[in-house]
Amino acid sequence: MAASPATRSDHAPGQGDGLTYAQSGVDIQAGDKVVDLIKATLRKTHGPRVLGPHGGFAGMFRLDFNEKLFKRNYRDPVLVACTDGVGTKVKLAAELEVFDTVGIDCVAMNVNDMIVQGAEPLFFLDYLGLHKTDPERTAQIISGVARGCEIAGCALIGGECAEMPDIYAEGDFDIAGFAVGVVELSRAIDPMRVEPDDVIIGLSSSGIHSNGYTLVRKVMEVAGLDPSSTHEQIGAGTLGSILLEPTRIYSRTIVQLLSGYKKKRVISGMAHITGGGIAGNLARALPGDVDAEIDMASWQVPPLFGFLQDHGRIDREEMYNVFNMGIGYTIIARPAFVDSIMKKLVRLGETPTIIGRITSGTGEVRLEDRS
Repeated sequence: MAASPATRSDHAPGQGDGLTYAQSGVDIQAGDKVVDLIKATLRKTHGPRVLGPHGGFAGMFRLDFNEKLFKRNYRDPVLVACTDGVGTKVKLAAELEVFDTVGIDCVAMNVNDMIVQGAEPLFFLDYLGLHKTDPERTAQIISGVARGCEIAGCALIGGECAEMPDIYAEGDFDIAGFAVGVVELSRAIDPMRVEPDDVIIGLSSSGIHSNGYTLVRKVMEVAGLDPSSTHEQIGAGTLGSILLEPTRIYSRTIVQLLSGYKKKRVISGMAHITGGGIAGNLARALPGDVDAEIDMASWQVPPLFGFLQDHGRIDREEMYNVFNMGIGYTIIARPAFVDSIMKKLVRLGETPTIIGRITSGTGEVRLEDRS
């Protein structure tokens, strides 16, 4: 969201009627207008720990703070950082001219990775690559980023809009994000603590989230599916609107859940289910001496996945390798605390399901249908 100073001119002294930046396809004034349009939106995500004026060269965030005003200072803080994008979901958003949801996706893809380490998201920055800056349309994208930050509980403190007509075709854009969080070293999630008899809890997804859209768009192409069509099998709304449902953000749930166990470390591991599905991502949360056994019949797969599988004639194994299949996040917990964790998750608005258990093994994830 950084923009060039308003005093900058593309018509340099002594060049007469020579070419300007605008004539080559980049409109600085449009970028300045975007900055004006998003000021109020950004401020909604700012708390007292955000420092400095809007529109500077970099954002500032205070890590430690006055104990008289806030809950506590960090004693042994570890910064956690990640970056991610939304993939080809932006292609579908551009085709349908829906610009206010992919920003939420971008925040989700970052903070959902971050909280796996037990971290609290602190702040976020976004990057937009554009064919051309349409101020209103660009502001819609950034408003989605800000909404995602509000849901996640972090501050949107800066970003960049890059107008590159030579790189992006007309109507195309891309979005990426960068997030920073913090965790006390003693409270960081260590997957080496996962042990046999631990229980795997799944949290429901809101749909496809932000992985597998190249395959989704191929299914639509091969099957001749119109994004404006409706299908009773997948519920109310058009196919396009259902496919653009934003990725769920789990950060407030996980941060609050972890804060409820200040002494006992009842959660031994977690995984954000993204590209690679449940098996590919849960394996990243396991040490080499255990396996995870997942009961595929323990949750109801949302009908959207069956709809895509049928229209694309996709093998079941491929579906589980690519998509989350209705489970967006997993928690590995000590068995003695599963009941209390499940109750807390329900109070936090989740629909948790026990989907598997940890056994002795070699770091593998096995998907089994026990129906």
